[in-house]
This record gives sequence, structure tokens and C-alpha cells, in this order.
Amino acid sequence: MEASAVGYPTDPIQLGRHPGWPATLGRLRVPGGLVGLRPVRLRDGGAWSAIRSRDEDHLAPWEPFAAGSWAQRNTPAEWPARWYGLRRLGRSGLGLPFAITVGGRFAGQVMVGNVVRDPLWSAYVGYWLDSRLTRGGVTTAAVALVVDHCFGPVGLHRLEATVRPENEASRRVLDKLGFREEGLFRRYLNVEGGWRDHLCYALTVEDLDVGAVYRLIREGRATRR
Repeated sequence: MEASAVGYPTDPIQLGRHPGWPATLGRLRVPGGLVGLRPVRLRDGGAWSAIRSRDEDHLAPWEPFAAGSWAQRNTPAEWPARWYGLRRLGRSGLGLPFAITVGGRFAGQVMVGNVVRDPLWSAYVGYWLDSRLTRGGVTTAAVALVVDHCFGPVGLHRLEATVRPENEASRRVLDKLGFREEGLFRRYLNVEGGWRDHLCYALTVEDLDVGAVYRLIREGRATRR
């Protein structure tokens, strides 16, 4: 891979470090409100639990299996350990755990995980949002901010996202941002009691003629604050 030819970090001193983290990104105005991203915080626990406890029907069909009931996994008492693990990933350079904010309030999460540097310079992106804020462009704006950050300060070359074929809302987010569908992963994740097929979407630096945020602005989907 000719990393230096496309502007990726090549200084060996930088390998294993995490440029671009921690970071606060945004803000973008969309119909759903003023969207920004920031690192998750310990004090997000109450809002995190309230949203997820209420939104089981909205979120559970798309999330991988985990031990315990939904209620048990999403109590405020569960958040400190989750937050600590996310912070550790951010500090180690293996992930970028963002909170989505709308009007300054916690509304969901975008996670950039499995960050691999030399030679792949890649990661995956996943996201969830308060059901009361869907259909307003919030998730699309949040992921656009992450894409530009990953292809900019973080220095990645490729982002992937996996989504169940039935999840039309999530697929629309990826389509709007220029992610391409690359194939089907058979029995990829254990979701809702079974191993479910997932579509693989991907985006590389070369796929974008302009930044993801500018693309939304150009198409009239968002404005800069």
C-alpha cells in the first residue's frame, strides 16, 4: 500500500497512537435539530439508560446478542463499566466512542471500532439514535461528521458498516453518504435469537469527491451552524 501517496501517516513514531481523539465535532443543522458529536461521558448514564430502556422495540432487532435481559443491560448501573471500556478503547487508539447530541443533549451514539492502522488503515462504524429523533436527518449528519473526521485527522483509508438487509432506515443513512454495498455476510451476527445475514457497506477516501459533510450541505440536507 502506497500510504504516503494519499497523505496517510507514515512516521513510525505515530503508529499505535490515536490522532484525532478525543474530539468534539460539528455542529450541523438538520430538520431534526442541531447535531454534534463529543466523547461519551460518565454522566451520560441517566440519559443513555432512559432512551434505551424506552426504545427496546426500536433497537433490539438490530443489536447483537448479549447476556441478560434488555432491562438488565440498560440500567443506569450498567453505564459506568460500559463508559470505562469505551474510554479505554479511545485512549488506546482502538476506537472512537462518540455521543450524538441534539441541541446539546445526549441522543445516541456513533462508534468507530476495530481501528486497524498500518497496513489497512481501516475501521467499522456503528450507530443508534433515540427513536423520537428519527426521520430528521440526525443519524446521517452524525455519521457524516465521523466520516470526515476518520478520513481527516484520524488518517484512515476505509470505513465499513454492516447492516441487516431488513434495516432499511440504516441502509438509507449509508446510501446518502455514498457507502457502497460490497456483499452479504452469511450468518454474521447473533441477533434476536439467531445468526443473521448482514450486508457489508464500505467507503474509502477515493470514493468522495468532497467531504461527507459538504455533500449533505450541497444536497440541501444540512447547514453549518
